Amino acid sequence: MELKYKRISLKLSGEAMGGKGESLDFDAVDAIADQVAELSKMGVQVGVTLGGGNIWRGRSSGDMDRNRADQMGMLATVINSLAIQDALLKRNVDCVVMSSVDMPRIADGYSSREALKALDENKVVIFAGGTGVPFFSTDTAAALKAAETHAQVLMLAKNVDAVYSADPKIVKDAERYSHLTYDEVIERNLNATDITAITLCREQQIPILVFAMKEKENIMKAVCGEEVGTLIN
Repeated sequence: MELKYKRISLKLSGEAMGGKGESLDFDAVDAIADQVAELSKMGVQVGVTLGGGNIWRGRSSGDMDRNRADQMGMLATVINSLAIQDALLKRNVDCVVMSSVDMPRIADGYSSREALKALDENKVVIFAGGTGVPFFSTDTAAALKAAETHAQVLMLAKNVDAVYSADPKIVKDAERYSHLTYDEVIERNLNATDITAITLCREQQIPILVFAMKEKENIMKAVCGEEVGTLIN
């Protein structure tokens, strides 16, 4: 199986980790770990950035100070990262958690140099702590990590299978896009990712692939160049 992308930055939403009324759905964690393990066995160098929305979402914190709320969100991403690491280690996948928030007793500190070294050694690198600062989403963190680790593509695993002109759950005839430019996403205000992530990827010429992680084999198809979801470049 020929690979189109040999190094990827994979963003997983916190919602992909939760379910069944619980913060962590271990069936979902195992399903994600199975796919990431398969990627690693295929020879793909994988950097994973996890959201924390299954545990805490800073922007939905009401009257709480946004700095504090986002710090709590960063901690939530660390919990998710440790869960994925545990699942991968049980599958004999060499992996490391690197946190943008210093917590040396729990995770390694992040540096692009150490991340590149680990990827070159074919370790799965799990990026925790978001960007390490408030007001930036984990999509932006994944875009930043893609740039810093020279990833060939930013893969955004979402709850929908592509980018649409409107929410397909609400608007039944919403148009599904297979390809968009960065500028089209911005000008049409499409709900693909946040503006900061889009503009960073446009500046660094990193293509973005939006797809549904829950559809089995989707990510394997994507790394081999099959048409999956929406490609933004």
